[in-house]
Amino acid sequence: MDLRTGVLGCGLRVGIADHAHQPGAGSRIVAVCDPDPERAAAAAQRYDGDVRRTSTLDELLACELDAVFVVSPDHLHEEHAIRCLEAGVAVYLEKPLAISAEGCDRVLAAAQRTGGKLYVGHNMRHMPVIRTMRDLITSGAIGGVKSIWCRHFVGHGGDFYFKDWHADRSKSTGLLLQKGAHDIDVLHWLADGYSRRVNAMGALTVYGDITDRNAQETYKTGHDWAEYERNWPPLSQTGLNPVVDVEDLNLVNLQLDNGVLASYQQCHYTPDYWRNYTVIGTEGRLENFGDGDGAVVKVWNRRHRGYAPEADRVVEVERASGGHGGADPRIVAEFLEFVRADVPTVTSPIAAREAVATGCAATESLCNGGIPVEVTPPDTALLDHFEKPGRS
Repeated sequence: MDLRTGVLGCGLRVGIADHAHQPGAGSRIVAVCDPDPERAAAAAQRYDGDVRRTSTLDELLACELDAVFVVSPDHLHEEHAIRCLEAGVAVYLEKPLAISAEGCDRVLAAAQRTGGKLYVGHNMRHMPVIRTMRDLITSGAIGGVKSIWCRHFVGHGGDFYFKDWHADRSKSTGLLLQKGAHDIDVLHWLADGYSRRVNAMGALTVYGDITDRNAQETYKTGHDWAEYERNWPPLSQTGLNPVVDVEDLNLVNLQLDNGVLASYQQCHYTPDYWRNYTVIGTEGRLENFGDGDGAVVKVWNRRHRGYAPEADRVVEVERASGGHGGADPRIVAEFLEFVRADVPTVTSPIAAREAVATGCAATESLCNGGIPVEVTPPDTALLDHFEKPGRS
């Protein structure tokens, strides 16, 4: 029998649920929910059959769901996830888990209290380029990891994050959390540890100077790539969110619980859009070049004199179809199997919480002159409930 699945929030990330609409093959979308009737109608049209449109969470939960995709704006994640868990519905919660560490802990506590199934959508763990680096590390290709550096060139930052609620700190905490949660989670996963001390600097260096703002907040429901190409240079952007009070340039240093030192750098007005990781170990280093189709991971694990453009090993990254380099269909498949059979998962609610706690601590640091800030670990009872032996 198909899992009866709903969608809560019909904005830009609604497409993730498309991979769960497999009538007769194990799952189907039966209801969508959004306070905007036009967005709800557009979402319902994505699926064949009789899909119920709802405007409130109460109406959605009355649809006898087995599972729900919570893809509402970040500041609503905590409330929506807890309500769904308390209703006995398995939850796919788009990252970040919440916009504060305390909010994360309340969601985790609700899952523990109800025995509900909680899955957080850190889809980068399923991206082929990340899996390639992880496999190389765990195989011992560079020895023990000692440091990781991530540079994130967010070429469409002005198009994606400064024209809606993402630019409002009250609804996102900041882009070190909202956007950075992906990479912080990957840094933790590749390093096999969690951040315990951070310090950060950041500033609103470009988009704060743009005065062309929308009269009211809007919600993106799709991408206009032709328009994005015209929006260059960054200061030519128009129609920004009425409130723009988050940083567009961020730098953070991280000290992990296993001694690994890491750094994350994020810029929202670069001409290109990709991520570059460098992982340094006791017996070499690796680095990705590209993060989508055609990407490779290069490994240097012999002594070289000076600059060594030719790597000792070059691993081509698997090509995969689907959003985020093929990660979206894979993460949805894992979630559905988790709901059906309680299988072990690559993602982890505790890891998702650690990414948020780190992003929040980094934001606190940059808002206070870059002072070091300790990252508080989760409660032992939550660790005991969610963590299986070893890191996920």
